[in-house]
Amino acid sequence: MEKTSTTSGTNKSIFIIGALFFIFGFVTWLNSVLIPYLKIACELNNFQSYFVVTAFYISYLVMALPSAWVLQKTGYKKGMSLGLLVMAVGAVIFIPAAYSRTYELFLLGLFVQGTGLALLQTAANPYVVVLGPLESAAKRISIMGICNKVAGVLAPIVLGAILFSSSDNLTETIEALTGAEKTAALDALAERVVNPYLVMMGVLILLAVLVYYSSLPEVDADAEDEEVAKSNLTKNSIFQFPHVFLGTLALFLYVGVEVIAGDTIINYANEAHGIPLVDAKFFASFTLGAMIVGYVVGIFAIPKYISQENALKISAILGIVFGVVAIFSPGIISVSAIALLGIANALVWPAIWPMALAGLGRFTKVGSSFLIMAIAGGAVIPPIYGLLADSWDPQQAYWILIPCYLYILFFATKGYKIKSL
Repeated sequence: MEKTSTTSGTNKSIFIIGALFFIFGFVTWLNSVLIPYLKIACELNNFQSYFVVTAFYISYLVMALPSAWVLQKTGYKKGMSLGLLVMAVGAVIFIPAAYSRTYELFLLGLFVQGTGLALLQTAANPYVVVLGPLESAAKRISIMGICNKVAGVLAPIVLGAILFSSSDNLTETIEALTGAEKTAALDALAERVVNPYLVMMGVLILLAVLVYYSSLPEVDADAEDEEVAKSNLTKNSIFQFPHVFLGTLALFLYVGVEVIAGDTIINYANEAHGIPLVDAKFFASFTLGAMIVGYVVGIFAIPKYISQENALKISAILGIVFGVVAIFSPGIISVSAIALLGIANALVWPAIWPMALAGLGRFTKVGSSFLIMAIAGGAVIPPIYGLLADSWDPQQAYWILIPCYLYILFFATKGYKIKSL
């Protein structure tokens, strides 16, 4: 009876955390639409437009360690509720940003939303890892990934339908205008974002209240079993676990390539291959749909048929293959290869987390904070892609993917085994 009760409680906790991962995905993958939208509304070039992801993801670098401190004070449940409220504040900032058509205010709103997500992710990811056996952690994180990416599939379709509904050639229509007419058209375009973000604010506040009063239990992510405690007797710092930092770099590069796959594909299809925005808005959803396929494979295959380590190796190799196809193939084949990176990316995050946190014991919260900081890869690598796309070519700029996947392959084969200095 006690085992059944424990299982029921675990399943309920997974359901609640799954709902939060849905929110992570919905808010995060709105960026794939915000990039081309703000590029038009605020009259930006490629490099400038990718500061959307910089502002959003740099918050993880800035706020991950403070988030760990907050969680020490509040516990997981209250910390998650607080993170949702911070995200609601970020949504509110979009309102004056839209009415004034001020790019810097949009970036501030994105940074604040990222801050709330940093707090949520710092709590939720290690929470999922310790809810069950470590060897099946990638399976549980894959379930969370499906919740995240289902939201990610819906987000660009929903927001894209609102922002890009009126014209197949929105850019050409606005560029044909001059003076006051052009300003009025750009102002009207910017204001399309107001209602969606007002709705988002209300939903986030409601969820914050629901999580606060939920039955979500506290867990001790820093607990050590006898074997781990014995091996950590001589260790007094997170810096004595090199595999954590090798994993952090792998996660940094992974988030960069994941964001490139999801957030550049709309612009790439439109600019490099002439696909109208009203159609191209669906390609980000195809990328995330491919990730869902990868997650489903992970749920059924890990650890029964394949280990977390081997799943990561296969993912890195697929990333290299699809990257090369995207670089050298014409038209829709190249765009499709970027979408298929979703399959390559799906199991990278679920595998790196347990591999990087293995054996940390009482250092788990701090180790988790470093992994959350690695999400800043989404702030650094996509703008580099944007710079290469402006100065070189949008298709050839995808060369940036290859060294990232090569390092992930290194971590999957050797890096995760380096557990002492």
